[in-house]
Amino acid sequence: MIQVLVVEDDVQLNKIVCSYLRNSGFEATGCLNATDAYREMYNLYELIILDIMMPKINGFEFDLPSKQKGFQLGIDDYMVKPVELDELILRVRSLLRRANIELERKLTVGNLFMDADAMSALVDGKEVALTTREFNITYKLLSYPNKTFSRAQLMDEF
Repeated sequence: MIQVLVVEDDVQLNKIVCSYLRNSGFEATGCLNATDAYREMYNLYELIILDIMMPKINGFEFDLPSKQKGFQLGIDDYMVKPVELDELILRVRSLLRRANIELERKLTVGNLFMDADAMSALVDGKEVALTTREFNITYKLLSYPNKTFSRAQLMDEF
């Protein structure tokens, strides 16, 4: 099952989004603040939904430099509140599909096979001992073959 971390400080919205994700076939974990989310990220998540309040111009438009900075830091998509939950599910599925991890949590690259559900890695059929962090970083890198991650991005995430 696809694991989604929801970081949203509005308690009611957090519960609603997590519930809607669960009803749509995902496993959702909610966090109300960055500290809890940071601790929770020791687990493997395919997707993180993060609440970031961007500055508004005249109370209506989001500031373009804020959007640019977010995309430069690695966001893949964003939505403006109030969030339409059906659209959220469509975007989640689209992001996961693009990452090639929606249906299977298994990767094969050359003679390396990784199973995220079992947290196991095999090379030529022989198990390779990896710490949770080593497994998560390797799995993430192999899940996004055409994306470059900075050391800081990986250190922040894991």
